[in-house]
Order: sequence, then C-alpha cells, then structure tokens
Amino acid sequence: MTKVESTQEPFSNKQLNILEALIPLVVLVALLIINVYVFGDDALSGSNQFVLLLGAAVAALVGFRNGVSYKSMIAEVADNFKSTTGAILILLMVGALAGTWLISGVIPAMIYYGLKILNPAIFLPATVIICAIISIATGSSWTTSATVGIALVGIGKALGIPMGMTAGAVISGAYFGDKMSPLSDTTNLASAMAGAELFTHIKYMSLTTVPSVVITIILFALLSFMQETTGSAETADMLMGIQASFNTTPLLFIVPIVVVLLIIKKTPPLVALLAGTLLGGLFALIFQTSIVAEVAGAETFDWQAGYKGVMNAITRDVAITTENEALNDLFSSGGMNGMLGTIWLIMCAMVFGGIMEAIGALARISSALLSMAKSVFGLFAATVASALSLNLTASDQYLSIVVTGKMFDKAYEEKGLAPENLSRTIEDSGTVTSVLIPWNTCGAYQSGVLGVGVAEYFVYAFFNWISPLMTLLFAAFGIKIKQLVHKD
Repeated sequence: MTKVESTQEPFSNKQLNILEALIPLVVLVALLIINVYVFGDDALSGSNQFVLLLGAAVAALVGFRNGVSYKSMIAEVADNFKSTTGAILILLMVGALAGTWLISGVIPAMIYYGLKILNPAIFLPATVIICAIISIATGSSWTTSATVGIALVGIGKALGIPMGMTAGAVISGAYFGDKMSPLSDTTNLASAMAGAELFTHIKYMSLTTVPSVVITIILFALLSFMQETTGSAETADMLMGIQASFNTTPLLFIVPIVVVLLIIKKTPPLVALLAGTLLGGLFALIFQTSIVAEVAGAETFDWQAGYKGVMNAITRDVAITTENEALNDLFSSGGMNGMLGTIWLIMCAMVFGGIMEAIGALARISSALLSMAKSVFGLFAATVASALSLNLTASDQYLSIVVTGKMFDKAYEEKGLAPENLSRTIEDSGTVTSVLIPWNTCGAYQSGVLGVGVAEYFVYAFFNWISPLMTLLFAAFGIKIKQLVHKD
C-alpha cells in the first residue's frame, strides 16, 4: 500500500475527557450495526458513508462544546484528504488496469492456466503462498490483490470455492508479504516510528509472523480438504468457454510480469499501474480485436473501435459474454467508474477521522489506554488496543501506526524494552487489522478491488486476526521479549 503519510502529532485537548472522546465512536458503531442489519450487503452502497458523516457531526458537536473551532476541524479534514491522495489515485488506476487486463485476455488467461494447473485440493494454501511471495517481492499488499488476487478469486469462483474464502486467502498472503518485505512502506514506517532498525525489526517480527502464517496455511489446507469443488467436466466446459472467447496465449503474461518487475525495481506504484494499464490496452489491440470491437459497440474492428473499446474498458462497466454462463460473472469490470463507491467511502471515513483528531479524541483515547498499562503484558495489550481503536476511529492504517508509535515509544523505553517490541506489536495489530474494517481505507480498497465484501472474507482472513493474538500470546508468556541494551 502506498500513500502520503501524516506524521503530525495528534491534537491534545485537555478539556476533553475520555467519555466525551468515546461518544462519537459509540454513536458510529451503533449506527453502523443498525445500518448493516437493515441494508445487509448494500450498506456500502451509500448508507454507511452517510453514517460516517453523522458520526463526524457528533464529533464536531463534542468539539464545539470543548472550544474547538469549525475552522480547525475543516483544516484537519483537509489534511486527511491530502494524505489519501495517493490511495485514491491508485484506486482509480487499479480500476483502469482491471478493465484493460480483462479485454486484453490477461485475467482470462490467468484463470485459464490456473484452472489447468492449480489442484482444487491445494488451491487455498497455494493462494496464500503465491500472494505472500509476490507481496514480499513488491512490498505491496494492494498491488498483489489488484493483480494476481483478482485472478485467484476468479479461479476460486470457477472451482466452486466461496469468494469470501478465496479473498481471505489472498489477503492473508498479501499482508504477510507486506509485513515482512523491506520494500513495504508500512514496515519502514513502523520501524521508524518505534526507533528500530529496519532489518532488526523484520527479523524480530518473524518470531510472531511466521507461526501466524503457518497456522493460516494449515487452516486453509483443512478448508481445501473439506471443500466440495466443481467436477472436472464443469471445469472442462469453462476452459472451452474461455478459449472460445479469448486468445489465451502465454504471451499475455508479459503484462503482469512487467508490472511486477517495475515494482521490484522500486518504481512508484502509480507509474507501474499506469504502465500495466497501457500495456494491457496495447495487448488487447494485438490479441483480442473482436473483444475490443464488442466493447466499443462496433461491428468491425478499426482504429476508432480500438480507441473506444480500450477507453470504455478503462473508464466504464464492461462485461464479456461467453458461451459458459458461469464465466459471465467473472468477466466483468467496473473500470475507474467501479472504484468511485470505494473512494466515496474513504472520503467520508477521512471526514470522521479528521474531526476526531481535531477535537483531541484520538489523543485522549490513546492516553487513556496508556494509563492502564501497568505491566509488560498490559503495555503490549494497550498498544494493540490503541492500534485497533485508531483503525476503527481514524479509518487509516498509517495514522494507526504513526499515533501508536508516538504515544508508546517512551513507555517501552521506561520499561527497559527494545524498540523492536513496539514496532513488531504495531505491525501485528495496526497493519494487519486495517483490512478487517469496512470503512478503513484498507478494508474499502480490498473489498472494492476483489469484489468481495469485508463481511464475506472477515472470518477467512486468518492471518490478519491471528497476528494480534499471537503477539499478545508472546507477551503473556514472556516469549522473546527483547530488553533494551544501553551502549556506553
């Protein structure tokens, strides 16, 4: 994930007490529960966004009561919007990339060869491992989901595996790699905020992260063993349907390989995704002329149809009709337009998080958690609770890392604990749990890109909720708690 981070200290409002700080959060959670109960899966279509604005309004009222000006609240919201600029642009570019990768045959080719190679009995654990490797290489869970993640969800659906289950495997693997890669911005940010050396942080973090991913792979292996998948006859029909509609040449894999190589070379994600989008459009014009003409609404392929077809795929909803009914749901894309709902959600979440920060509620909640940390385990538990609460209230993974790191670094030092204890705990709780919250930027992104609601994949994102439990388990039993070494 790549975004402009905010390292500004959270505003401390001495007039605000903990009960007042919690009022907007309690109201928000209550309204979201009611909203999801009434609307179900349609809650993200707009009603959840308005609920976030209502929560922000409640926070503003609390702020007015404590002397915080409207101008300062709006300024903080504006800073939050600025911090999400990169994320919003990436979302738009991911939508564009998905569109050209569909009409070029890249995604259909991934599904085609995936159906031929991946055995249903090992599909889910293999998905975790594939996404982990790619995420370590790229340092980005977002890019992993937007490329191979989309294809793997499609393959899983074709095999008859629930989309939530496959999405959980994709996210588990992607976030393992995101945590452990030295190229990851969250890994670098967590170590910087805690004052830990990067590779010391990664090595120390592996103590909790490796057991978490091993348990995750075992759980998915058991799920694969128990899961009933479609028979070989139905899979054969799908393979024939893909071949009948697309030219499934292995040359199409040049496109994703180029994108992965660009990211490994530390090319900015926006540049890499733009390159992948344009390359996908070019390959569509070379290999899928009939598909491009169909998307353009033209009877024959010419330069105008080619231009219109590629632009439609980049910007609009497109669907490719095949001879196999089961494939038609797979071969559709919303383009950049399909990402607008997710962007809307992020913007409303930033309004809530910005006002909560402006009135001093985030600082008050964090300081209250810190005051309860009397023992070493209590300190670790308070850190986890702070990161989780910030993911819930600020709706932002980076703010969770930055604020938690700044709030707790002195406390860890005072208890004689090495800084990598803090950096590891932040990653085990702040980085990975952000994707489990629908209105958090990460949850909104992943559900939008994979086309699977957070409620569907929440239970199956084993790695993401095992990680904070693992770090608390290590703290409770005093396992590998590194002490601070003072140099003369």
